[in-house]
Amino acid sequence: MSFPSPLAQPPHAHAALIPPAPAQPRLPVPPRRGRSAPIWIVGVLVVLLVLLAAYLLSILGRVTLIAGAVLALIPLAGVLVAVHIIDRWEPEPLSLRLFAVGWGAIAAVVIALGVDLLVVLLVGSGSLPQWFAPVVQAPIVEELGKGIGILLLLLFARRAFDGPVDGIVYGALIGAGFAFTENILYFGSSLVEGGVAQTTVTFFVRGLLSPFAHVMFTAATGYLVGRAIRRGDGRVGTLGAWVRGLLIAIVLHAVWNGSAVWADFFALYLLLQVPLFILFILGIILLRREEARVTRAMLGEYAASGWFSPEEVFALATSAGRRRAVAWARTLPGDRSAAMRTYISEATQLAAARQRALSGRDRHAVADEQIYLQRTVAARHVVLAP
Repeated sequence: MSFPSPLAQPPHAHAALIPPAPAQPRLPVPPRRGRSAPIWIVGVLVVLLVLLAAYLLSILGRVTLIAGAVLALIPLAGVLVAVHIIDRWEPEPLSLRLFAVGWGAIAAVVIALGVDLLVVLLVGSGSLPQWFAPVVQAPIVEELGKGIGILLLLLFARRAFDGPVDGIVYGALIGAGFAFTENILYFGSSLVEGGVAQTTVTFFVRGLLSPFAHVMFTAATGYLVGRAIRRGDGRVGTLGAWVRGLLIAIVLHAVWNGSAVWADFFALYLLLQVPLFILFILGIILLRREEARVTRAMLGEYAASGWFSPEEVFALATSAGRRRAVAWARTLPGDRSAAMRTYISEATQLAAARQRALSGRDRHAVADEQIYLQRTVAARHVVLAP
């Protein structure tokens, strides 16, 4: 008998058969119903996109359209990064985020262009005062078109609309999408009419000074709707909040456009728009703290039943705790920072589901709570695995 090495041992008996490794248990997944955009709305957006692209090509041409789109991507990227920072621990479903951007960039723009065409057909070009379109028509039509996107989210994705922060995120994404397409038109037209010099000025004003203008307008609508949802208002109350938010967005939009028509734009920008932007940022910070308070309270109830330690609740629900937890996980074998982020995200979803269940506005929230509890425990096992 030949041996593979001098130290090899000949077999004298039969060992036990090695059983197959047990299959990894599949984690439960929350149902998509109420958390995703229906396929029919995607089809509508695709059709509208084809029509919008044909229109833009007809007035700008292919090269100018591409140049305008490249420039418009720069402020869009900045806004998307800011929204990601706001939404990073409890991100909204990807399909809803894509729908929000798509609705703003496609459907809301088509609505605005359609109304422009209708006004021209009814009253003729040049029949209205020069200030009417930017100060009256545009704020009403554009904010209504963007606001319809928030109404649609309420209609088919109410279970993914938990409160004011979600409303701001959805409103900001819709506004960012609208600004992206509008910037393509502005940048492309400037390039055709005034070349690089005029395009540079337009990019400075729209891309650098005011990339968050449309974002703030529509976020105001989303905020009031989200607050109504958090309070547990019914359909009538939530619709009333949408109307109030829409009126605020229209007023802010009209003041913004009016500053370019009747006033010194840069003076009003410094005196009004900069303070509004600062208040907007401070408001988001305060809302994030309130979200952290709610998350800490909901997870604290689980801690009282032994599911988490008080230290874990601090690590899962507070900004400082999350930073420390991710940094600590990075020192574990194999760098488990990604697993820690998953643990934090699942725990945040668990807290949101419990808050929905306690509010009584979502009859499926109790089932969601059990699903996210299993997912949170599984995520913790990955972080703490030996």
